[in-house]
Amino acid sequence: MILGSQKAADTLLKRFGRLAVLARASVQELLPFVSRSKALRLVSSFRMGAVALREERESLTIDDPLAIADLCSEMRFLDRESLRVVLLNAKQHLIKVATVSQGTLNEAPAHPREIFKPVITHSAYSFIMVHNHPSGDPSPSEADLRLTRRISEASRVLQLNLIDHVTIGSPAPGRSSYFSFKEGGVIG
Repeated sequence: MILGSQKAADTLLKRFGRLAVLARASVQELLPFVSRSKALRLVSSFRMGAVALREERESLTIDDPLAIADLCSEMRFLDRESLRVVLLNAKQHLIKVATVSQGTLNEAPAHPREIFKPVITHSAYSFIMVHNHPSGDPSPSEADLRLTRRISEASRVLQLNLIDHVTIGSPAPGRSSYFSFKEGGVIG
């Protein structure tokens, strides 16, 4: 319906293989298959759908890594790493999800002050770091482990409550779609 043509929709699905991959496509990547206006409409629709999904989930209690993975599931469609902080009140209800850093295919560098700024600004009781791996594999890298340890240590000094750091990947046979640094024993 968005494209106005079943043939165009079939062509795009055949070219990109899966809806999840198509959702990551840029306007430029769609142009060989559809007009610019249809490409813009499709990309906008995917983005609006992701926002609507996130808004619907904002009333949830965020109390485990699966809830975080569900809240930020649209991150698996991003083609660049993104680091966000999920800000929570004392009852573990969502205050806000703030994007801290947009990175490259394999890195979203962030300085601790950028991570702590929204936590302090919004007077969050606690926070959770979330980032994605565009490769789909949520396993932590050495850089992920270093950042998590550094933020965990700084959180204790600043008396801010870091609950977890969750990496979002794509579901695949034999592996989870996320990795929790708390469940992995990195965060105490």
